Amino acid sequence: MNKNESTSRYGPLVGAIDEGTSSARFLVFAANTAEVLTYHQVAISQSFPREGWVEQDPMEILEAVKECLYQTVFNLRQLTIDPSDIVAIGITNQRETTVVWDSVTGEPLYNAIAWMDMRTTSLVDDILKKVRNQNKDYLKPLCGLPISPYFSALKLKWLLQNVPSIQEALDKNRCMFGTIDSWLIWNLTGGTKFGVHATDVTNASRTMLMNITTLKWDSTLLAFFDIPLKILPEIRSSSEIYGYIQDEILAAVPISGCLGDQQAALLGQMCLQKGQAKSTYGTGSFLLYNTGTAIVDSSHGLLTTVAYQLGPQATPIYALEGSVAIAGAVIQWLKDNLGILSHVKESEILIEQIPTDNRVTFVPAFAGLYAPYWRKDASSVICGITEDTNITHIVKAALQAVSFQTKDILEALRKDTGLTLSKLLVDGAMTNNNLLMQMQADICGIPVGENFRRHILYMNDLNK
Repeated sequence: MNKNESTSRYGPLVGAIDEGTSSARFLVFAANTAEVLTYHQVAISQSFPREGWVEQDPMEILEAVKECLYQTVFNLRQLTIDPSDIVAIGITNQRETTVVWDSVTGEPLYNAIAWMDMRTTSLVDDILKKVRNQNKDYLKPLCGLPISPYFSALKLKWLLQNVPSIQEALDKNRCMFGTIDSWLIWNLTGGTKFGVHATDVTNASRTMLMNITTLKWDSTLLAFFDIPLKILPEIRSSSEIYGYIQDEILAAVPISGCLGDQQAALLGQMCLQKGQAKSTYGTGSFLLYNTGTAIVDSSHGLLTTVAYQLGPQATPIYALEGSVAIAGAVIQWLKDNLGILSHVKESEILIEQIPTDNRVTFVPAFAGLYAPYWRKDASSVICGITEDTNITHIVKAALQAVSFQTKDILEALRKDTGLTLSKLLVDGAMTNNNLLMQMQADICGIPVGENFRRHILYMNDLNK
């Protein structure tokens, strides 16, 4: 089939790189219909070198993304679709995960420190001792975020203080920092051969280093964390051409969009109007509420973040976010660590077997508690166990924990805005569990549903 025949069949195609906590994938859409034509997905591992530490290999992430690109292009050819019809590629990624690499060799100088990593807890304590009243919200007027191990600035500060090769690279002006989007963009646009060192406003807003109003790296924040400006990527809008792919498999295709994964889900659910909200159930659970052009400062434990900026001259749109560290991860933990599930889908089957009056309570605080509590010292607990308790009670309590934490965020949102949501749009792997979604609706007292369900089904990842 020649290119003209392919184009007349589907029109222009758009590719999307989705790099998550536990997998990477590349999807190709027909731009005119949003139909997913094909995709490929590769699992990504995590390592836990010490208690509370979570790391990933940046090279494994990069190679997984490249494998997804190659295999998806192969799939297109098998479908007699011309890959040259791909006119643009966007990137969405796990957000706060931190990478530092050498600009000359292109090699990572340490493993990526994952977003849920807790190694900087003592560093946070030291910082708070120097802040008046040890106020964790001290920097919120500038960056919209509490001082927490969750965000990239603390991870980067730890790397600069504890990894000699990073300090050496810094002294030689060879040190580069980025979240996963920056790492991918730099490598895909040439790497050591003039790769583009850039990020977008949504990812930059999760570092604690970007001013939430000016959308620029902030000199006060950089000085506070002692981070040199020269290692940071250029901040750009979420929708513009960052550079062109240099790999021959998709040579010269522009990377023309970039969003952190949760902001991308907000757009994907078409929450484009002020007052609309979505909740994504992946490794963690993240609820974003569109506040329009207004920067809303939460006094009830929510984050102020950039939702998107669709072009360099476009007005930025903001959101309030409630972040839950552990959602799907608790089901994976039940499977991998306790061995009480043979596969993730079994959780739905098991909870059908017990009555509604489950008296077991499970608080999964493997990475402390995020919104609205921000308790980095919190530990997990399971209580209410009696001689009648069995594994089904534990599984149900784990799913209830996800639902109750979402309800906590909705209550914080109500207090901040004075509004009660009439419907919660949802996406992510856990939405395949119909009983969980019904549980969520019952606990929150509002309908729970999805936009574009037929497309999201392609994108759900049971391990994400």
